[in-house]
Amino acid sequence: MMKWLGCLGVLVVIVLIIGGMALGVYNNLVGLGQAVDAQWAQVENVYQRRADLIPNLVATVKGAADFEKSTLEAVVQARASVGQVNMGNLPNDPAAFARFQQAQDSLSSALSRLMVVVERYPDIKANQNFRDLQVQLEGTENRITVERQRYNEKAQAYNTARLRFPAVIFSKLLGFGEKAYFTAAPGADQAPTVDFQFGDAPATPAEAPQ
Repeated sequence: MMKWLGCLGVLVVIVLIIGGMALGVYNNLVGLGQAVDAQWAQVENVYQRRADLIPNLVATVKGAADFEKSTLEAVVQARASVGQVNMGNLPNDPAAFARFQQAQDSLSSALSRLMVVVERYPDIKANQNFRDLQVQLEGTENRITVERQRYNEKAQAYNTARLRFPAVIFSKLLGFGEKAYFTAAPGADQAPTVDFQFGDAPATPAEAPQ
């Protein structure tokens, strides 16, 4: 009987130790996961701000005589494609996350082309409303780069903690999957720049955000 009770006591201790480890892992990953979600909300906010600026930008530019219709249509279609991506819980869905990033990068590219074409239209560049929108868009693109970088840092902290021992033993059992990252578009190594000189030299197209 005493031997049986001793074995039972050892088993209880082992269970308590494992339970304590699992609880510690759970609480740590919950905290890190919440930080990722909070930063993801910031990413969504800056992308939404850009989307909100585009209708006014298009309306201002389309008033110019003989402005390239295809360039405007590309921006409008790219913005619509972004809206068609099912947001859901994107950080936890790598495939959906990749579609979201691709749509946003396509919109960045379309906006860059628009700004290059605008260089040929002095009347548009002289329009105060356009200049104000250009400044706001430039600031928003910079914020997108910053918030994406911060998101990647939070996701990396979470993913690293998830793969460390003993978390790696419990993470999947507790329902903690990997968080997706933003990646650079092919051939891109810097954020898009919608800032351009109000002179005669044409602007250079910028690449997609990091």
